[in-house]
Amino acid sequence: MNYQASIIIPIYNEINTLNNLCIKLKESFQSYSIKYIFIDDGSFDGSKNWLKKNLELFFNKNEFELIILENNFGKAYAVNKGIQSAEGNYVIFLDSDLEYEPQDVLEMYKVILTNDGIEVLYGSRNLGSKTQLRRYFFNGIAVKINTLIFNFLFSQSLSDLHTGSKIIKTSLLKELNINTRGFGLEIVMSSEIAKRNKNIFEYGISYFERTVEQGKKITVFDGIKSYYFLFRERFLKNDIPTIIATLYSLIFMTYAGSFFGMGSGKVLAIIFFFLIGLVISIERKIIPLSAIFFSVYIGSLLSKGNGKIYTVIIFFIFGLYLSNKLKKYLSTFKSNFFMRLFI
Repeated sequence: MNYQASIIIPIYNEINTLNNLCIKLKESFQSYSIKYIFIDDGSFDGSKNWLKKNLELFFNKNEFELIILENNFGKAYAVNKGIQSAEGNYVIFLDSDLEYEPQDVLEMYKVILTNDGIEVLYGSRNLGSKTQLRRYFFNGIAVKINTLIFNFLFSQSLSDLHTGSKIIKTSLLKELNINTRGFGLEIVMSSEIAKRNKNIFEYGISYFERTVEQGKKITVFDGIKSYYFLFRERFLKNDIPTIIATLYSLIFMTYAGSFFGMGSGKVLAIIFFFLIGLVISIERKIIPLSAIFFSVYIGSLLSKGNGKIYTVIIFFIFGLYLSNKLKKYLSTFKSNFFMRLFI
């Protein structure tokens, strides 16, 4: 059967939502040729048996695939299993807990069908004026903090990193290295997309947050783990040219920061320059970085005392401009390991 898209639905102990979920899915996508991929991730509340007995009441046999995992491996592991079975031009991701509306995902799908340039579309709970029900203040704060950190580390401007509603072009999706099992899925997937310089578009959706009693599973520990995934994806899971460029930038900028301030002020200056070194190394390699560092060095020679910081800042800004020009010019040359290392 020729499918237009696949919808991946990971499930873990969602017996109370499955009936309504299937009704809404069928009603929303009845006009499209969709492959529904349900992955039960070791449920023990009856979800597995319900899926086995009832999916054929909602979908034709050739419309769905049911994947049963005997143990609970985590959302990302279940999603990866679904990706392996995905067919069609796009893969749609939807959580099974009905915090997100299938009708909103349909609207997203229509948008992506009419815009060939969109390979990735995220449903954002922080855009638009659709109905929202939020129950946990600190959950919302944690999502905003993680999104801010991600944007800082990957030069993005997302409003909702941890959304469960996404559409990604299948050919791109199957390139991604989603090497995690649990909560880190959204961070890893978004990082992989950002590293490929793909635009992530967003679309405002509704959101109905559940209570813990209703089955909400995110914990404080999950929030803490997210910082590990952000660090790993940005600084540890990179190719050799990126790792070398990052180390090069950190060493120089930390050293440069040591020339400013005294006592605690010097420590703050070093930390500030260290962070700047992280940021500028995100999309630059050795030659563009060297243009910045040379400019900073020249700026440091033109003033003394407290005034030195001002000339350094001015020449740092000029160095950013120069590095961007260099990067643009050098990118026209044939790409090989040497070029990837230096530009």
